[in-house]
Parts: sequence; C-alpha cells; structure tokens
Amino acid sequence: MKKLFPTSTAGSLPKPSWLAQPEQLWSPWKLEGEELIAGKKDALRVTLQEQDSAGIEIVSDGEQTRQHFVTTFIENLSGVDFENKKTVRIRDRYDASVPGIIGPVSRQKPVFVDDAKFLRSQTQQPIKWALPGPMTMVDTLYDDYYQDRKTLAFEFAKALNEEAKELEAAGVNIIQFDEPAFNVFLDEVNEWGIEALEIATEGLKCETAVHICYGYGIKANTDWKKTLGNEWRHYERTFPAIQQSSIDIISLECHNGRVPLEVLSLLKGKKVMVGAIDVATNDIETPEEVADTIREALKYVDADKLYPCTNCGMAPLSREVARGKLQALAAGAEIVRKELSA
Repeated sequence: MKKLFPTSTAGSLPKPSWLAQPEQLWSPWKLEGEELIAGKKDALRVTLQEQDSAGIEIVSDGEQTRQHFVTTFIENLSGVDFENKKTVRIRDRYDASVPGIIGPVSRQKPVFVDDAKFLRSQTQQPIKWALPGPMTMVDTLYDDYYQDRKTLAFEFAKALNEEAKELEAAGVNIIQFDEPAFNVFLDEVNEWGIEALEIATEGLKCETAVHICYGYGIKANTDWKKTLGNEWRHYERTFPAIQQSSIDIISLECHNGRVPLEVLSLLKGKKVMVGAIDVATNDIETPEEVADTIREALKYVDADKLYPCTNCGMAPLSREVARGKLQALAAGAEIVRKELSA
C-alpha cells in the first residue's frame, strides 16, 4: 500500500437479513440450493459496496459466505464428523456444539477459492482474506482421533497452506490467520502455535497476517475481559517470538481495551493492524477517537507500518452500527494522514 494508514476490517461484517439471521453468530441460512449460492454472491457485492462507500482501502469478503469463521473451513475437510456434534468449552469461556475429528484430516477441495475469485472480479482494491488459525481450529472442536493438540494443529496447518496458496493465485493480497486462541494458551503459542502458523504460510509470496484478538463482542467474551485486570499484558508473553516469525502483519485489539500500547514496541519491524474500533459496543466512535488511537500507536509503530483496523469482526452488530464504525475508521485515519502531511 502506497497510501499512509490504509484501513481494513478484522474480518466479519453483518450479513443482510435476507441471507441469515442478523446480529447472531452461527446463524442458519435463510436460503437453500441455487438461491443460497446466488444470495451469497449478492451479499459479497453488498459488503464490498459498504466498505467502498465507507472509504476502507483494504477490502474483504466480510465472511458473507460462511456461517462461522472457523467451522466453515473445518466442515470441508476429511476426517471431520458434523453429524454427531459434542459440546465443548471454547477458549475456557463458553460452551458450543462442535464437530469432531474421527480420522486423518486433509483438504479434499478448495473451500473459499471461488468466493475469492468472485470478489477479485468485483474490485480493484487490495483484498484481505481471513482463514482460521491452526490453534483456534483445534480449540473449536473435539478430537477423538489424534488426541494431541500440536499434531492436529500441524495437520490443519498443512490444509490451510494448500488453501492459502490457491487464494493467493486467485488474487488475494493479504492472507490473515485468525488466532484468538493466542490470547489464552500462551505457553502453547510459543511451544508450537507460531510454528503451526509458519507451516500454514510456507511458500506464500503475498503478505501474511495473524489476528490476535480478545474476541467478538459477545457476552462470554466481555465477561471474560472483566477478569483480566486493569492491564491486558498477554502480548508480552508471545510478541517476542512472533516478532521473530515470518508473519508480515500483526492485527490486535487496541481501542477501549486495556492493552498497554507500549507492547507494540515488541513488534519492531512488523506491520501492525491497530484495532481502533470497539466491536463490543453499539456506540459509534467519532473520527477523533479513532485518530487518538492511531496517534497513540504511532509512538511505537512506524507510520508506514500502521494499518488502522477494527478490533475484531462485526458480525454480531447491526448493519447500521457497523456502517457507522467503518465510516469513523476511515475518517479518523484521514485526520492523522493530513496531520502528518501538513
């Protein structure tokens, strides 16, 4: 990106009400068959128009074609049982009904590649595509086969690498791996989580990103945050190793959180997607609030490496609120852009 402070979203955006139930995770589709296929394409067009109108420079699919940022990829792999779901504790925070691993995991076919090709045909803007990270995938199912988190994560990473290479060939500019689990299982991040990411990104020539957040703005996550104390210093445990990795961009939550932004100095040399939009509230930030977050982050991140972003996905929010937040993000970035060019 030649433009200073190119803006982007962390991932999901609200789906149209005619496609799925609004403001809800794991929302079932309202269409079937060919109507669903056409509806997903229409939703991609809508979410792209929303981003363009708001002034977002690095656009995404808004995850319009998937019910959930993790399970949609998992359900397209072999060795996964979606018929006999079990309830598990996800990230030690909340219960969910999830699929199980019952045999060797492998990718049988492209999952998002056709969607990425379609999005590429609709825009000239840089495209970012989010995939679930290996550790977060492991934490979003039950494993009756490998019974070893590291082994399963490495198998997922191989499947992700196959998908990522085809997404790159489809014209995706940035491939992002979503790893909210990186803020929970800190020892495992350093022991094998980053290594799993390296397997997932091996051979890619496009830019790579890892999104390490505190989660969607759902009650289970907001309640968990209240237990974390006055400062969320989890990043200090993992950033030194991430800084040494081959990942190009680190995406994290900054606005309205308790992350001391000086931890960004541990990522020296990396590009940083600075979360300047709180996804856990319906209050729409002012452009000046966004600008303040960017100014504070600039104390620790070089201007040419700072990408203003949302804290996390916005699927649980209304379209109106999400639209306002995207507009504020773009306007806030423009304020600081003008300040530095004055």
